[in-house]
Amino acid sequence: MRIVLIGQAAFAAKALEILRARGDQIVHVFAPPDSSGGRPDPLKTRALELELPLSQPASFRSEAAFEHFKSLDADLAVLAFVTIIVPERVLYAPRQKSICFHPSLLPRHRGASAIAWTLIQGDTETGVTWFWPDRGIDTGPILLQRRVPIEPNDSAGSLYFNTLFPLGIETLGDALGLIEAGNAPRIVQDETFATYEPICRDEHARVDFGKSGADVHNLIRACDPQPGAYAFLNGRQLRLYEPRVEAGAYGSPGTIISINADGLKIALRDATILVRRVRLEPSPKKVAPAELADSGWLQTGAKLD
Repeated sequence: MRIVLIGQAAFAAKALEILRARGDQIVHVFAPPDSSGGRPDPLKTRALELELPLSQPASFRSEAAFEHFKSLDADLAVLAFVTIIVPERVLYAPRQKSICFHPSLLPRHRGASAIAWTLIQGDTETGVTWFWPDRGIDTGPILLQRRVPIEPNDSAGSLYFNTLFPLGIETLGDALGLIEAGNAPRIVQDETFATYEPICRDEHARVDFGKSGADVHNLIRACDPQPGAYAFLNGRQLRLYEPRVEAGAYGSPGTIISINADGLKIALRDATILVRRVRLEPSPKKVAPAELADSGWLQTGAKLD
């Protein structure tokens, strides 16, 4: 097929390799604009290496952007990790319209932080969805889904990179095969099961140590690596990573029980939480809790709030 690829990061770069391996004609690649002072996006880098036509629009809303898209005469657009709004008329321009990847079991967890909210809300399974996008946010008919269990200590990072990323790439080939065969499903999403959550930011990431061990554990792993769940220590934000919940409560919630080579152990209402990495703002570096203890910043008996 003649395919337009819209995306970013390693996922889109890998999707590009799948399209090439299938023998599809990649008529254009749309990558995000360059960030100031940052490394080039992996999709841009790979497209340039392959000498593919490349654009980096900040928006698809203009008339010129629409006309350019139409002129590509594509059979299909593949949206692989897209974070900007693509208008419906652009999505519908290719002969077979467009398909889009989403790292949840739609209609559950629509929105840009699907993996984080999957963990925050304590789901025990998740999956990937390829769907036919429309003017809504993750609302179009479903083409293909695959379900997977969530491991007890999965973080947002591990769940994405170890499970959902490879599963999304694997199922892209399956989705394209269904389209080529002319029997690709268009299953309307059941709105009675739909949820939509905002981008997971600091306003959602503050730890309440008075909550259950399960809730605290889920929040910390959902915000790992970004934005990093946090509490305050002597007026400074302490970011918490790599949690493990343990049975038994040993003190007032938020109290530091121990600091050793295993990590930082904190009392909760009905359990304790062991945190194996921390970051004390404004430092950009994650360290073992024992390292902060050696510097005098962490002390047994201190209380996080």
